[in-house]
This record gives sequence, structure tokens and C-alpha cells, in this order.
Amino acid sequence: MRIEDVEIYSDASNFAVMRHPGRHFPGILVQGDSLAIMCRQIDEIVEELKFHGVGPEFSAADALQSALHDRLQHYKTTLQDAGLKLPF
Repeated sequence: MRIEDVEIYSDASNFAVMRHPGRHFPGILVQGDSLAIMCRQIDEIVEELKFHGVGPEFSAADALQSALHDRLQHYKTTLQDAGLKLPF
């Protein structure tokens, strides 16, 4: 872990916008519990698409599911490595 200054453009609850040092554009901070909820939602969508037949929507949902779960896994590993409890 390290501590650095970031540029905070908005610190609205669940809508934080900030620029990390070395990045050209700002990003959005997604809280871990919100990310876990999004993962559960996309899991439900993918299951529905599988149940009703695979169409072009499935590949887009499948890619989104993978991207969200990759980020959630990175979040969980990072917190566990730091000895922090998961918020979900």
C-alpha cells in the first residue's frame, strides 16, 4: 500500500470521480459492495439469456460478466492481502 494525492472531481456518495496520478483521464470509484451487487445482477442476466436462448445479447453480457468478475476478484485479493475484511 502507498499513499498518494489524487484529484477528486466529485465525492458524491457512490458517484466519486477522481484522477489517479499518471492517468490522463479521471475514473469512477466503485465501492466494493456496489461492485459485488453489479456482479450478482449480471449473473442473473446471463442466466436468463442462457435460459431463453443464446443470441447476440449473450456475448455482450458474457463479456461484461467477465470484466466485472475480474475486477471483483482483484478487489477481494487486494483487500485480503492487506488484511482487510470484505464489506460483503
